[in-house]
Amino acid sequence: MNSQLPITIKINRDLVEQFSKLKSLANKLEAQFNFQTMTAGWYGDEDNIIDISFLIETPESFKEVSLNESLINKVELADDVISIADEKLNIRRCFVSITEKEQNILFQHPKLLNGVVEKKLSKVLNILAKEFKVLEI
Repeated sequence: MNSQLPITIKINRDLVEQFSKLKSLANKLEAQFNFQTMTAGWYGDEDNIIDISFLIETPESFKEVSLNESLINKVELADDVISIADEKLNIRRCFVSITEKEQNILFQHPKLLNGVVEKKLSKVLNILAKEFKVLEI
């Protein structure tokens, strides 16, 4: 197994500035999701582990990704989630938008940040679980 964790979370710089706790939340969720997927048996074949990178985006940066015609293997999983697969390298990049509506709610109720982000990412992981034919978390 490689030294990097299979699931990573990267956050758009503008979101980190808007939500100061988002960086520490991302670190917590990385550990949590890697543990949950390990206990669900996602990594039984160490030579065939898929690396999943979540890229948490603003509505503006997400729109740029969604309009980028040069991206290969781009699949819209939801109106705020785009998945890009590189089967040769066993890599999946998932662009996830914190929508304007969600941002407005989170500005008014910052305590909801953990739940909103965790729920969004776990839903995407469960969509991928079906695709990879592994147990959902």
